[in-house]
Amino acid sequence: MTRRPATPLPAPKARRRLRETAALTQTQLATRLGVTPGTVRAWESGRTTPRGRKREAYAKLLKTLAEEETTRQAKQEQEREGEQEREREREREGEREGEEKAAPEPAPEPGPEPRPEPVALTPAQAFDALYAFSAPALVRQTFLLTGRREQARESVERAFHTAWERWPEVARDRDPVGWVRATAYEYALSPWQRLRPRHRHPEPPPADPGDRTLLNTLLRLPPRHRRTLVLYDGVGLDLPETAAETEASTVAAANRLLHAREAVAGRLPALADPHVLHRRLAELASNERLGAAEPPTVRRGGERRARLRTRAAIAFTIALIGTTALTLRTAPTHYEPPVSPGQAVRGVPPRVAPGALSDEELELRQKLRDQLQDGPERLSPTLE
Repeated sequence: MTRRPATPLPAPKARRRLRETAALTQTQLATRLGVTPGTVRAWESGRTTPRGRKREAYAKLLKTLAEEETTRQAKQEQEREGEQEREREREREGEREGEEKAAPEPAPEPGPEPRPEPVALTPAQAFDALYAFSAPALVRQTFLLTGRREQARESVERAFHTAWERWPEVARDRDPVGWVRATAYEYALSPWQRLRPRHRHPEPPPADPGDRTLLNTLLRLPPRHRRTLVLYDGVGLDLPETAAETEASTVAAANRLLHAREAVAGRLPALADPHVLHRRLAELASNERLGAAEPPTVRRGGERRARLRTRAAIAFTIALIGTTALTLRTAPTHYEPPVSPGQAVRGVPPRVAPGALSDEELELRQKLRDQLQDGPERLSPTLE
């Protein structure tokens, strides 16, 4: 039995752009689909993916919005071409009126040289190019979130491992760097990091006192405020992109950014200016010597992790099948009531071997035989 392929969906950022182009809020879109605004926010950030009927309805709605956007663009393009054509017609009329004599025909200009066709890259080459371009900057940015060098490097490598496992999806994304950055930030800020033994041993702080004070100030911020500040003032994203990457509304992202700036300015008044804060964050990240592994090493590490998970899943499935088969083999086929525990019975006369009746027993037997065996006389007591 074959499964029907899932309905294709645009990239998460394309979903948000289509909604905003159609002047729809997340609440309005959620009402049309019968879901919550938080679900729409997660779909637009790429953290979750709709399934089943919700996916089909969401894809159909996005297709309608895309068609409406294409119609609007085509109409605007036609209007723009018509305006340009009218402008060119007016210019030609002016040239005809001002011409007094025929001008010699100009020599034809040489046409542009044909551009060489781009060479298609293999998936491994494209992944290596993306890693070499973005990994060093992502490690420095993640260091601002965690304050730990090894954890920053590991978070970025784990994010690229996930990207290589889901490379067809990442390669088609409009912002592959943003996809990897969001995954790396999620792993770096995971609460499970505190349970690791390495987290109990502090790393040496930055050598510069100013950098050390700024890093401590950042680490005092709540994780969500710290991530918003790094994305907006450190990376340089705009507010809608920051809100989408942090899975928050634009208003919530703006409030987090303001609170984070106030907290930083409270301890470091010189950084109250956003431009100065941006420059200091870049300097803090650049002053640390944070290297990244080679692209082939990271790619092989991701493949090795995928093989281990596959083998673990196969082993677990085999163990589950064996346990189920053993249970079916040894389980009883009918209900057997449990045997109640034995109890000691007291007051029972000892068993006597059969023998001749005594005189009293013979007299009692004869008396019972002589009396009536039924009727009221048998029930009425008499005195002897």
